[in-house]
Amino acid sequence: MFYSNYFKNLKEIQHCFFSRKNGNSKGIYESLNCGIGSKDDSKNVDKNLEIIAKNFKIQRSNLILMNQTHSNNVKIIKKESDNIKVNADAIVTTKDNLALGVLTADCAPILFFETKKKIIGCIHAGWKGAINGIIENTIEKIKELGGEINKVRICIGPCIDKKNYEVKKDFYQNFKQKSENSDIFFSKGRNDSFYFDLRGFITKKFNNNGILQVDNINIDSFSSPEEYFSHRRAKKLGENDYGRCISVIKKTTVQN
Repeated sequence: MFYSNYFKNLKEIQHCFFSRKNGNSKGIYESLNCGIGSKDDSKNVDKNLEIIAKNFKIQRSNLILMNQTHSNNVKIIKKESDNIKVNADAIVTTKDNLALGVLTADCAPILFFETKKKIIGCIHAGWKGAINGIIENTIEKIKELGGEINKVRICIGPCIDKKNYEVKKDFYQNFKQKSENSDIFFSKGRNDSFYFDLRGFITKKFNNNGILQVDNINIDSFSSPEEYFSHRRAKKLGENDYGRCISVIKKTTVQN
């Protein structure tokens, strides 16, 4: 478990970037796999999600997850729902005692809190979502709820590090066409490959949109097999699937 220095002393919220430890899953999913879309035994995934809900002292139905598709879709959560999986890659709420969760296995899990209107949320940000506006669209939802950008605190959790995020030349060229001044997030790799700094790109996106309070938990998911699941590592090892870690934030009721 890992926590943001920006959040840990705030009584209004509870949060955690969970590792893969202390769950029920076996084999390549060992052990706290929360990926509903994985090929893991669904009973084990359900048990793992119950562990998360218990940690946050909520019913499982109050743990809101997303059907993540690397989109730029953002949804405002207004109440707990029987359909606890939302078609989006970012969710926000002002409601107490709802926990919002994001699943990752190399992409960046992002948790945030707006301190004036007490808005919480989470974002699933891979390169595709980041370049296509998931950050900007989330900021618009915060504004829609009356939030102020200079009151937003961000934490980017464990994700793949630049040294392990090798991409092909066409990726680099296409990225540059879509995003101006993005050269600084690439370095030359072997032959015609490049290395991409996903964490740096996301951090700069927030900064460019007026959010300067960005905390980073600088842990590389790829090179931390005991702690984190990794899509790229699983592919390199020839495994046919991989688990997903969960990161969660909840707004709590503060007693006066």
